[in-house]
Amino acid sequence: MSLSIGKSVFRKESLEKVTGAAKYTDDYSSKDMLHIKLVVSPYAHAKVISIDSTKALEVSGIRGIIVGQPFPLTGEEIQDRPPIAYDKVRYHGEPVAAVVADTTLQAKRAAELVEVIYEQLPVVNSPKDALLPNATLVHENLAIYEKIEHVYPEANTNIADRTKIRKGCVEEGWKFSDVTVEADFSFSQSDHIAMETRCVIAEIRPDGYVVFTSATQSPYMIKKLMKDYFQLEEGKVIVNTPLVGGAYGGKVPVQLELIAYMASAAVGGRPVKLLNTREEDMITSPVHIGLDAHIKLGATKDGQLAAAEILYTFDTGAYSDKGATISRAAAVTSTGPYRIDNLKCDSLCVYTNHPYVTAYRGFGHSELLFVFERALDMLAKKLKMDPIELRMKNAILPGHTTPTQIHLNESTVGNLPNCIETLKQLMQWNEGQIIQINDRKVRAKGISCIWKTSTIDSEASSGIVLMFNRDGSVNIESGVVEIGMGTKTVLAQLLAEKLKMDINKIHVKMEVNTQIIPEHWKTVASRSTLMAGRALLKAADDVIVQLKDIASRVLMCSPDDLEVGNEMVYAKDEPDIFIKIKDICYGYKYPHGYAIGGQVIGRGQYMLRHLTHLDRETGIGRPGPEYTVGAQGVEIEFDTRDYTYKILKAYSVIDAGKVLNMKLAEGQVMGAMEMGLNLGSSETFIFNESGKVLNPRLRTYTPFRYGDHPEYIVNFVETPHVDSAYGARGLGEHGLIGMPAALANALSIASGVELNKLPLTPESIWMQKIGVNKN
Repeated sequence: MSLSIGKSVFRKESLEKVTGAAKYTDDYSSKDMLHIKLVVSPYAHAKVISIDSTKALEVSGIRGIIVGQPFPLTGEEIQDRPPIAYDKVRYHGEPVAAVVADTTLQAKRAAELVEVIYEQLPVVNSPKDALLPNATLVHENLAIYEKIEHVYPEANTNIADRTKIRKGCVEEGWKFSDVTVEADFSFSQSDHIAMETRCVIAEIRPDGYVVFTSATQSPYMIKKLMKDYFQLEEGKVIVNTPLVGGAYGGKVPVQLELIAYMASAAVGGRPVKLLNTREEDMITSPVHIGLDAHIKLGATKDGQLAAAEILYTFDTGAYSDKGATISRAAAVTSTGPYRIDNLKCDSLCVYTNHPYVTAYRGFGHSELLFVFERALDMLAKKLKMDPIELRMKNAILPGHTTPTQIHLNESTVGNLPNCIETLKQLMQWNEGQIIQINDRKVRAKGISCIWKTSTIDSEASSGIVLMFNRDGSVNIESGVVEIGMGTKTVLAQLLAEKLKMDINKIHVKMEVNTQIIPEHWKTVASRSTLMAGRALLKAADDVIVQLKDIASRVLMCSPDDLEVGNEMVYAKDEPDIFIKIKDICYGYKYPHGYAIGGQVIGRGQYMLRHLTHLDRETGIGRPGPEYTVGAQGVEIEFDTRDYTYKILKAYSVIDAGKVLNMKLAEGQVMGAMEMGLNLGSSETFIFNESGKVLNPRLRTYTPFRYGDHPEYIVNFVETPHVDSAYGARGLGEHGLIGMPAALANALSIASGVELNKLPLTPESIWMQKIGVNKN
């Protein structure tokens, strides 16, 4: 019987949070701290002709203004972005200067007085614009930018990267297709709107150490990139990350840290703080990617998928950042969780004059699934087949191959048919997909299947240190950032299970300090539990070996004869022969004074295994370790007269491998579902013809408010993943990724219109209906 696994234990940081004692980055301050405000571009594309700081420098309290310098170009894949624009701006909200002052108010006043003269340039306002012949180039020097291997920018175009997936023969697939559908789809850029806006503190100490306190998902990447960009000694870069108030991928990139470092350098190394307001967070910092897509899908008359041809054109905005990786991730899983033997997919990462993008919960999967799952519903309609039956018939199974031609087994893919069948029962699907309520309202149901793997660095690793205290309790030190998902509580559960001890005697350090805590690559991609969990089990094995070694010398037996549990080390065959862990975890001293051992410190490290790059021409390769699959549904009530609707219920059935903490798992999935429904129903940036964001505030950018939420119904299937701790699969993003498609499928049924453009506001539904009628 499990001692801890599967139990809904209290989160380790919950008391701090509910009492208000928890400290976030903005809660840290000092008497000599200065404050930064950014001067940002009012234009989406323009040359910077001149910047005059004369009036700004007259404001009381001004300590420095950073402007007009040829800063190092930055970017993890393509180095295409200056931390502060110095020759031209490429998106509305791009920083052109940073003002440092004694107070935030003084910095704001001075920033408003910095005079910038621009010469406006033609704006690339969509991926389609970007690919037009003779389109304005967002980056004229794309060919000479430094880049990593396996990213392929195309010179003299707006294409930052292109991923090709080729499987089977598409032309042969069309020959076998009795029915085809073909359609265009679009999915706009949007924002993460984490509760805590981005914030960073930087200080250059007299001894040369550069110290950051940052609300980041990537503290160790900050260390690396500061070395790469500014030639700093990596060991002298220290990043402290306290609790983070939500991130959803938006705090992965290294952006404000670069500006804060330069600002500290400009004022003699004094500590400086850069805190975004909500509006600044939405227009100056990176956002959620947009997509235009075209798909052609073919099937036999009995519903067997035969071929797919897909073009994804991702809107990476002004700079590539994570756009290339996101477009690659979408290509890797381009068919959704279905077997298709003949596939041609091109996934383009395209520059525009929109805000640049970064990771967002789901990492390209909500976008690709919106395209594929909508097309699948259209195909079902044409085949006159039940949408669930079509999905069940084509569900990917052990023995099938992925788009990148990796052979799957039960461990790596789980059990999608079980998820679909469970969803069917939960939704009471057999009562009908659409039900007339009265002369103007109908109730409709839509579904979507999901899968996701994590396309991340093949050398990504995670380390754990366990240290015993004299009372037998244990400290866990991990570089996982606690961004709200509860991973550090799960790590405590894993250790409690492994050592068979009381979880209340396990202490987890919530804050990360890169100088003293082992590296965890990044807190992203639903990988934290898998990677840190495996590292923790290795560290626990290390601890067990040490405890048995010391105990064997005290009890005068072989270490092989001993077991660890219940805060003791005891003989397997005679449990009455034991010694308490607290009596040996700092070593053991015999009565005559001779001592053995010492403090028990366990170390564990885990690196993802067998990952490869993709072949440039075919896409063959292994980009991720395993897939999490599932099935999702939405039930809505739709008014056929005014196109308003209410989301009544949202469902998720996910193969989680093994649920480690039920309440945390349910909470993660429900929160993700809410984000997915927001993307489907309301969240989007609105751009004018000049590329300016018209709704950079929460009055006009409208996520769910209180009372908007449906009933969330979450269920799990458990098919263990053998390479993870106790079989658990990644879970943090998966509740989101099928929601936009399921909502669109329900609304398409209810409205009688194929709805292929998000978000689905009543106005958008009406406009798409008018467009259909005109054709």
